[in-house]
Order: sequence, then C-alpha cells, then structure tokens
Amino acid sequence: MKMFSPPRPGVGQAGSTLKIFIPFALGYFLSYLFRVVNAVIAPDLVADLGIDPSELGLLTSTYFIAFASSQIPLGVLLDRFGPRMVESFLLLFAGTGAIIFAVSDSLTGVIIGRAFIGFGVSACLMAAFKSYVLWFPARTLSRINGFQMAAGGLGALAATTPVEWALHFINWRGLFWALALLSFAIALAVFLTVPEQEEKKQPEKLSSQLTGVILVFKNPFFRRIAPLTALSQSGYIAFQGLWAGPWLKDVALVPRAQIAVILSWSALAMIAGFITLGFLAEKLAKRGVTVLTTAVSGMGLFILVQAMITFAVPLPPTIILVLFGFFGTSGILSYTALTLEFPKSLSGRVTTSINMMVFIAAFCVQWAIGAIINCWEITSGNYNPAGYRAGFMAILGCQLLALAWFWIAGLKKTP
Repeated sequence: MKMFSPPRPGVGQAGSTLKIFIPFALGYFLSYLFRVVNAVIAPDLVADLGIDPSELGLLTSTYFIAFASSQIPLGVLLDRFGPRMVESFLLLFAGTGAIIFAVSDSLTGVIIGRAFIGFGVSACLMAAFKSYVLWFPARTLSRINGFQMAAGGLGALAATTPVEWALHFINWRGLFWALALLSFAIALAVFLTVPEQEEKKQPEKLSSQLTGVILVFKNPFFRRIAPLTALSQSGYIAFQGLWAGPWLKDVALVPRAQIAVILSWSALAMIAGFITLGFLAEKLAKRGVTVLTTAVSGMGLFILVQAMITFAVPLPPTIILVLFGFFGTSGILSYTALTLEFPKSLSGRVTTSINMMVFIAAFCVQWAIGAIINCWEITSGNYNPAGYRAGFMAILGCQLLALAWFWIAGLKKTP
C-alpha cells in the first residue's frame, strides 16, 4: 500500500512548508543538544563513573567518530531511499543510544551509547538539506538552510542553562531517558509528516558514486581548503561540545551555576554567527568578494580568538566565549565555497566528504586535549591549567599550519 504523501509545498502553502521544515529542524536541534550536553554534565559523569580527562575526552568524542564514519554511505542512502526514510530510521538508533547511555554504569557502556547517538543523528543536517532541495524553490534555499543551522544553535542553547536547571530535578540518567523519548518522537514526526521522495530516474550506480567521491578528494581546490576547514571546525566543536565547561571551571574559575549561563551566551552568539556571517558572505559576493575569502577571513579571526583562550588574555570569560561562538561558525561557509566549485551532481558528495573530515578531526582533537590534560596531576577533581594550555597550543599550531598550507597551495595554478 502506498503511503500518504502531503502535496508538494509551493508559494502560499505555508502549512505544507512547516510540516517539512519543523521535523527536520527538530532533528538538528536534537543533534546539537546531544553534541554539546556533555560540556554541562561533565562533572556528574566524572563523579559517577570515576573517569579521568582522557577517558572523558574519548567518551564525548565517540559521537564524532560514529558520526564521521556514516557520512560517505549516508550520501548513497539519501540518494536511494530519500531523506524521510533515512532520518526517521537513524533517529531510532539515537533514542536507543540515549537509553544505553542512561542505564550504563561503566565507561564501555556509555561509550557504546554515545556511539549509537552519533550514528543516529548523523543524517539530521544532510537529510534536511536534501529534502529542502527536493521540496522548496531554489530561491528560498539560502534562507531555509540558515534557519536550519539556527535550529542547531537552539539545540546548543538548550544544552546549557536549561539542562543545568533540569539537573536540579533529575540526574543525568533521567535527562538521557527524556532525550531518548524525544528522539523517538522526532523520528515518528519525520516519518509521518515529511512527504515521500518522488520517483525519479534510476539512481546512480554505486561504483559511479564512489568514483565521484575519489574525484572530490583529488581536486586541488578541495585539498587546499579542507585541512583548514576540518581543523577550524573540529577545534570549535571539541571546545564547545566538552572542554568549554571544564575550562571555565578550572582555568577561568567560574562557579558552576555561572558556567551554564556563559555557555548560553556562547550558543546565542553561534546562532547570530550563522545568520550574520551567511548574510555577510552573500552581500560581499555581490560586491566581488568570494565566499571563500569571507570564510578564510572568519577562520583567521577564529584562530585569533583561540589564541586569546590559550594564552589567557585578561578579558571576561563571557566576552571570550561570545567571540568564540560567533567566529567559530565561519568554517561552515567553506561548505558553500566548496559546492560552488563543483558540479551540482557532486554537491552531496562534496558536503559529506568535508563533513567526514571535520568529524574525524573533532574526534581526534577532543580526545587529544583530554589525553594532554591527563599528563598533569589532577587535584581535588580540578585539572591543571597548564594541561589546558598545552592541549590548546597543540590544536592552535595545527590550525596555523593548515592556514599556511592554504596560502601556499593558492600560489599554485589550479586546473
């Protein structure tokens, strides 16, 4: 029996448009909430599970390696089965992972749960982008994609003060039971609300799709910008998703009640960054300034902000985290710059390829920072500021090398 499909939305069909946008926006909201929540509950995880900084970094970064490993096959699945089926199915894994996380009493158990979560939310952004291309007019895509990214910012915001408030009534295990129920509810909403993908021509053969992926990685433009994008975004994700909270406690000496408030301001700055920098890039492009130039300029400023964190520039931590949240979003402009450089037929593989690199790097960076911090003595549950400085310096050095590579590679003629 053929499933009921709502009519294709168009001009004036606001109800149908919202029925497509809201489920995918909720999915990305959930994805970002899962990504960032450990920054707030980290002290509870350390106390209840008895884990050290390296293990905490490994636990939290498992989300990223599970997320990254799914990106290439995800592009194939989206093309073959459509965003509705793929996202609703994968979100069941996210809900299952949240339950495993909630009931586990060992590091192994919560790592398995975290991996399920990362895999389960891996389609939340790419499925949305593909669905919007299928169902919305091309002229509205920039606007709708911007609102989609803002939904992720709201998820990051929800993972801060609201989570800290919720922990006064339930513990972190109860929180993850609630997130499991939310995952299943959003999966159901996507399945029941989003239209079925229309029947089109025979999907591209798997061998051809894989050949396209190889072409992306061999492209000189991709190789030029990918290292800087991956290291910039991974540094942003690793700090925002875990180490910002402990850094505020151990280095900036911020009381726990204030940490969630500062992280909330950083999340608000992230929302503003996605909207403002996207708008700025569009306006500058009309004046002859490429999106790539805007992206690299923003990532250069982001490196400067990270240097301020690393070398303890005497500014209020709220200001530093707001600057971090705002300029950290600049790396996402590289996705647009890359898709403009490739044929539309390769656009999906371009975005999933750079996404894979970003999340592999995020896994390595988040774990490495914890491993470096663990080289210093832990005193009364507090990590040594020198460990943070060493870990952040290592990442900062890699980003500067990637920036240098971008400029050096740009001196060569590209075909």
